[in-house]
Amino acid sequence: MSPESRDPESRDDEAPDGRALDAYSATVSAVARELTPRVAALRVRHRRGEGAGSAVAFTGDGFLLTNAHVVGTAAGGQAAFADGSTADFTVVGTDPLSDLAVVRADGEVPGPAVLGDSDRLVVGQLVVAVGNPLGLAGSVTAGVVSALGRSLPARSGSAARVIEDVIQTDAALNPGNSGGALADSGGRVVGINTAVAGAGLGLAVPINATTRRIIAALMRDGRVRRAYLGLVAAPVPVPPALRARTGHKEALRVAEVVPRSPADRAGLRRGDLVLTAGGRPVSHAQSLQRLMFEGAIGRPLAITVVRNGAMVDVIAEPAELTGTETA
Repeated sequence: MSPESRDPESRDDEAPDGRALDAYSATVSAVARELTPRVAALRVRHRRGEGAGSAVAFTGDGFLLTNAHVVGTAAGGQAAFADGSTADFTVVGTDPLSDLAVVRADGEVPGPAVLGDSDRLVVGQLVVAVGNPLGLAGSVTAGVVSALGRSLPARSGSAARVIEDVIQTDAALNPGNSGGALADSGGRVVGINTAVAGAGLGLAVPINATTRRIIAALMRDGRVRRAYLGLVAAPVPVPPALRARTGHKEALRVAEVVPRSPADRAGLRRGDLVLTAGGRPVSHAQSLQRLMFEGAIGRPLAITVVRNGAMVDVIAEPAELTGTETA
């Protein structure tokens, strides 16, 4: 039977699937056209050789965003773009605790990508990963947001932290995609691809208000100054009786207080149930980390805890994180 002689109703039944596939393909293609020119392949010059990765142009005057692990301790290298143009770059600043780095290309570069807001993402949403690994120019894959709020371990010196609110996606990634863009269906960059955690599992640093603060600090100072309290805590549900009294469903249980730390000097104790810090509810470790930026160093921070069934208010003064603290 020729295609022309098929029953019209049969063709109508098949049409919706075809249209859906065309719409999906058109969306991915549009994102690829938008971002491929704006994602560079980085050749990073180290003392003992070269490294490689991707980077996303995000300003009109040559600033590119990539991973801290891509540039490492290098001072510069070369950026190559999809149109064949190249430019030397210098490293402006790195922040290992967010795995972000800013570099600046010397010379004309393609126009900037639009940075979006990862806080608007939902699980199941279409995302497109665009990288430019050396030898695989313009690598584009698509998938969905598999999970939100993941944590990725990070370390600076001996200070162990986590990269908060990491995006998990099933869009296929490879190591050369590190530093490339994770975009929504509108071509807005909502993440910087940072790790391949296993088959079908990729992770990206989110682009949100916290990340924008980090980027601004890197552009301004070349580093990110952070505060620290000196406590180790884990999220726990608030017991029903306390929930009725406090209105909080989740809190942080203090597991350890570092001796002579700001938390220790403030009188925080192991077993305290932290409800609020700075007047904001605290439900997970990231809630505290979001407060621990430059502006918090040396400034009084009101913390409310439950201790032995009683509400206790303490005032802590976070100190500057130097990279040698253990918590």
